Amino acid sequence: MKNILLPTDFSDNSLNAIRYAIQLFENNTCTFHLFNAYTPVVYDLTYVLLSPAQFGLRDPIRAASQEGLDELTTELLNEFGSNPNHKFETIARFETLILGIKELIVERNIDLVVMGTKGATGAKKILFGSNTVQVFREIKFPVLAIPSNFDYVRPKEILFPTDLEVEFTREQLHVLKAIAKLHAAKINALHVSTGHGLSEIQDRNKALLPTLFKKLTYEFHDIEDMEIPAAINRFQEDHAVDMLVMINNKQSFFENIFFKDTINQIGFYLNIPFLVIPSKQR
Repeated sequence: MKNILLPTDFSDNSLNAIRYAIQLFENNTCTFHLFNAYTPVVYDLTYVLLSPAQFGLRDPIRAASQEGLDELTTELLNEFGSNPNHKFETIARFETLILGIKELIVERNIDLVVMGTKGATGAKKILFGSNTVQVFREIKFPVLAIPSNFDYVRPKEILFPTDLEVEFTREQLHVLKAIAKLHAAKINALHVSTGHGLSEIQDRNKALLPTLFKKLTYEFHDIEDMEIPAAINRFQEDHAVDMLVMINNKQSFFENIFFKDTINQIGFYLNIPFLVIPSKQR
């Protein structure tokens, strides 16, 4: 975890996610890339193609974005002090959030994207905002989403639900393993049994997990047939889970859970950080 990308719109929600990332990697040598994507309120093709100085718009807007990032950096340094392990860099860019994230992942050799997710009314219900869902859909890269108002808790118990249909790789699970190793956390793989037994592929993938999580604390759990969200909530009732991790595979249950209702907003009972790992990176 050398380079962490932190998109921000300067909201309390994004600030909370940034604070979480700083504490999560407190003892890790890394650079935090604070990124704000800005666009003028009104612009047209002429504005985009010609020199911004001719219109007197883009430069002030960029200046406001950069000023916000500079103030945010100062606020973070005042709050957390000068950690020799940490370095902050800022990026103010005239770009859409999604395209900006995609470009910076390559340009800055990013290891993980950490962002906030918009909270909804209710003690436990987190309604992912459209930006979060869009990032889950389009960014084929590990993304850690932090619920609104979530107070940092060191991850000691990580829940990893899986249908065992995805062929796991070391690269794919690198971020999960790095976080677990950094905090001596236990990884709990959770499979919901359908009562029909495992297929040959599922058996092979199940046998592979202990090898991939070698030298880490790991346990496999089978739970009776039920809806996946209900199984996750059931597990959380019996275990103090600090982080949820899932693989986003279009052929897996991840798509069925999160993208079957609406494109813009998905409701799901979740009050802990949520790490989404793509089945195939980038």
